[in-house]
Amino acid sequence: MGILAGFMVPHPPMIIPQVGRGSEERVKKTIRAYEEVAKQIAALQPETILISSPHTVMYADYFHISPGKRVKGSFADFGAPGVYFEEEYDTSLTEQIEELAGKRHFPAGTMGERGKLLDHGTMVPLYFVHQKYRDFQLVRIGLSGLDLMKQYEMGQLIREAVERTGRRAVYIASGDLSHKLQEYGPYGFAPEGPQYDERIMDVCSRAAFGELFEFDENFCDKAAECGHRSFVMMAGAFDGQQVEARQLSHEDVTGVGYGICAFYPKGPDASRYFLKAYYRKAEEKLQTQKEQSDAYVKLARKSLESFIRTGKRIEVSQDLPEEMLGKRAGVFVSIHEHGRLRGCIGTILPTTDCVAQEIIQNAISASVRDPRFDPIREEELKWLEINVDVLGEAEEIASEEMLDVKRYGVIVKSGYKRGLLLPDLDGVDTVSRQISIARQKGGIGPEEPVTLQRFEVVRHF
Repeated sequence: MGILAGFMVPHPPMIIPQVGRGSEERVKKTIRAYEEVAKQIAALQPETILISSPHTVMYADYFHISPGKRVKGSFADFGAPGVYFEEEYDTSLTEQIEELAGKRHFPAGTMGERGKLLDHGTMVPLYFVHQKYRDFQLVRIGLSGLDLMKQYEMGQLIREAVERTGRRAVYIASGDLSHKLQEYGPYGFAPEGPQYDERIMDVCSRAAFGELFEFDENFCDKAAECGHRSFVMMAGAFDGQQVEARQLSHEDVTGVGYGICAFYPKGPDASRYFLKAYYRKAEEKLQTQKEQSDAYVKLARKSLESFIRTGKRIEVSQDLPEEMLGKRAGVFVSIHEHGRLRGCIGTILPTTDCVAQEIIQNAISASVRDPRFDPIREEELKWLEINVDVLGEAEEIASEEMLDVKRYGVIVKSGYKRGLLLPDLDGVDTVSRQISIARQKGGIGPEEPVTLQRFEVVRHF
């Protein structure tokens, strides 16, 4: 039958009466909306409920699907051990998802199980569903640290598995909104918090799922959102479908955003293949950037592409600009893929005879030797954004007041330990944060005395 409906829901434990003990009265709108969701699910009578949760097993590069036949859980950690769950997993559907992932070399499956009990991101929705309906099996899916497009692809894969097994299924995307909506909230306030809530509720109330890709990762981090990846995964399960959306509630009374929406597929719609459209636009944009990039970036791209495809390092061409051949300097090569860092390696001081050689060397290192990432694969090359920073001479400074995060990079030194951070980086808005990150990169503790240097860069795109 396929996925009959999807629901975007929050998961605050305090909404459970035995946990909230009266405080749940503060979120009556959310409770009433949750009860409506349960009522709609009962009317659909699904055989299987799929729940994606930010609080089950999560890996940076892998989607974990809970294995086994049965699972238990309770709100004991929240002072309510009497609220107890024992659910049966849909093993056939889980096996189908894992089989499809394996055939497509997609990073999803049942390996790496830990913490086998149900998480609260799963139990809160189940609590309300159980009030109206119990005749279903469960599939529990974790999110991943991969980009938003991969979350969407996971949703597509889930839907295909559901259709292959012929299940009547409902998808619940569990996730709170921003955790930084009020000063009195548990995480304080950030201006990005209300902005995120307003945007996500607008997008979801229109089922404008293509716009989910437009949420910048740094913006989401500053908003301290919880469920965005869960919502994107659910959206992928409705790819190519006309969707009727209805906002049931949105509340901000605890400093955390709680939003509930219902989504019903209404048949094929060729205009709603959002991932294909995203990739098409991204490819066109990147092609324009490649054509407009300067000699520094073109050399970095040529160097890493040649090495990844052939394993060979290119030679320095003598037709490069003179400043690349006759000047020595430290160089950083940064690589991004779909807006996320994919590799960055550089040299503070020159280690080769000229800037061109420094670029060739560091482009290769950034693409295959950055210890934070797997080596870049050939199929990723067309999606890479590259920039090259040529460092100016570092100068000693007496205090933090002589820094400017937009203009100057910083070098933090303590004995033999040294950490560097480039200027004008996304998410680095203050000098204190710039220095803190540089300390971390150099393995320098927050209380260790340091000396500071600053430097300017010429950034090439």
